[in-house]
Amino acid sequence: MNEMMIFWLVLLILCIGIEVATMGLTTIWFGGGALIAVLATAIGAPIWLQVVLFVVVSLVLLLFTRPIAVKYFNKDRVKTNVESLVGRQAIVISEIDNIHGVGQVTVGGQEWSARTQDDRVILKEGTVVRVVAINGVKLIVQEDQPAIQK
Repeated sequence: MNEMMIFWLVLLILCIGIEVATMGLTTIWFGGGALIAVLATAIGAPIWLQVVLFVVVSLVLLLFTRPIAVKYFNKDRVKTNVESLVGRQAIVISEIDNIHGVGQVTVGGQEWSARTQDDRVILKEGTVVRVVAINGVKLIVQEDQPAIQK
């Protein structure tokens, strides 16, 4: 077994070991590239071809299969409390005025500091709003449009 075969096998084992330890879908793609490089070494490919195959296969796996894998592995991920607020309705309990830096809403029984998307919009107490984003510890809201009745 030559030195390059040992190098690629060590790299493959290292990538798999890191992936098993972290479960972050970060090094497994390079492990795939190292596996192809091991196979190329076994059939006697020159070193430059081994390196090219390692780089190309790693990048192809990273670019084309990572988004699918991330989606598959994160399908049961539970949103945090803050993430789950986006899209929910809230009620303004203290006038929201971005210029003066004031405003609060209540959503799900909890009070939050709030700002509007547009600094020119002032929302009065009692207005029903929808949470559109979160910026730090402030909810970014917009006035909720009532459903059209037919």
